[in-house]
Amino acid sequence: MRQKVVFEDLGIRSYQPTWEYQEALLLKNTQIKWSARQNEEAISQTATEHTFLMVEHPPVFTLGKSGKREHVLVTEAHLQKLGIEFFHINRGGDVTYHGLQQVVGYPILDLDKFKTDLGWYLRSLEQVIINVLEEYGLKGERSAGETGVWLQPDDPFMARKICAMGIKCSRWITMHGFALNVNTDLSHFELIVPCGIQGKKVTSLEKELGSKVNYEEVKGKIKKHFALVFDCDLVNA
Repeated sequence: MRQKVVFEDLGIRSYQPTWEYQEALLLKNTQIKWSARQNEEAISQTATEHTFLMVEHPPVFTLGKSGKREHVLVTEAHLQKLGIEFFHINRGGDVTYHGLQQVVGYPILDLDKFKTDLGWYLRSLEQVIINVLEEYGLKGERSAGETGVWLQPDDPFMARKICAMGIKCSRWITMHGFALNVNTDLSHFELIVPCGIQGKKVTSLEKELGSKVNYEEVKGKIKKHFALVFDCDLVNA
């Protein structure tokens, strides 16, 4: 059955309240599923609600649960001076950066109603971004053993990451997601080892195309390809 996904554009919002909002949506859905299980209801018929949040964060570093603190190359005091927040969070992956003019997407989906396969889910998220990049004449690709979307990943001298990904899943409810660099200030990535991967560069649509890109247009393309890849209907909150 084709799923309905509620879409919310949160605009520019700090990381902490957005994280708390994701947690609340996940908790609501997991409680619904727990109740359904207790009453032996069919999982596919539960009243869980899919949500796709899109947001632009002020500068912040987030470190995944398996990440290494040393991959943040400066002290927290120095980050405070620069106005960059720092959070150790519960997604997979290592350290990444969120900042202005970067599209961050947080799908809170019940995979029991899509496909209970995290590999499939991550590859599908990657495909959304690959399809968006194609519209700008860029060949986004996957890098073997690494999550996210890259340009020229097989060339050790040219490989560069344009979209980072990291998720959490509880009772097949997802949270966290992807971060696509549009007109992002890439200098902040120099303060970390992005995603814990040594020696690979980070890029943006602006850098690759040589000029600023219409940010709202990119968001529209992501919405379009998300609906196509996940075969779902996006409805505004």
